[in-house]
Amino acid sequence: MDSELESLTDPKATGSAATVVLLRDGERGLEVLLAERPHDRGSFAGAWVFPGGAVDPADAAGGAFDSEDAALRAAVRETREEIGLELDRRELVPFSRWTPPKNSPKQLTTTFFAVRVPEGEIRPAPDEVAAVEWVRPVDALERHAAGSMTLWPPTWVTLHGLVHAASVDEALAELRSGEVRPYIAKRSDDGRTILWQDDDEYDTPRRRG
Repeated sequence: MDSELESLTDPKATGSAATVVLLRDGERGLEVLLAERPHDRGSFAGAWVFPGGAVDPADAAGGAFDSEDAALRAAVRETREEIGLELDRRELVPFSRWTPPKNSPKQLTTTFFAVRVPEGEIRPAPDEVAAVEWVRPVDALERHAAGSMTLWPPTWVTLHGLVHAASVDEALAELRSGEVRPYIAKRSDDGRTILWQDDDEYDTPRRRG
């Protein structure tokens, strides 16, 4: 592991978080639940995201903050707190892990989980969620391209990976069959853009002065 990658993935240098992709079978195909963050405060202000948040001491339960068990507890807790649904942690499928660039304001390495939406009433927490919407991945991506829905890169990439799934069963089966994919971010040469592995510029050698 090179020194740059090691520093980005060092648990001592980053916190941890969990994100939950809730899935259901809609009339026109697979749908995901997206939550709009308040425009005037908090992380990802004004963006549409999946429920989730940082691992806290209770989630770690005396162990490592960057463990999968801690992320599972955080996923269940954050979903309950943000939208009022109770998840069974045994049904959560981890499929990706996102590490932000070094020196980011919030260095939270985030594990993404997918799960079929459980029964229950969605009750958004007004201080954290401005609106919720069930939407097909392709429709969310089209709205983002049109400028009517703001999606951050991890959300965009996740939705793109679900576009071809015809059902919840198909989506979960595909995610279970693969490994938890790491996404390691870095900044562009000019420092204005955050790049992930799927970006064409990610592997471009840095210019030296």
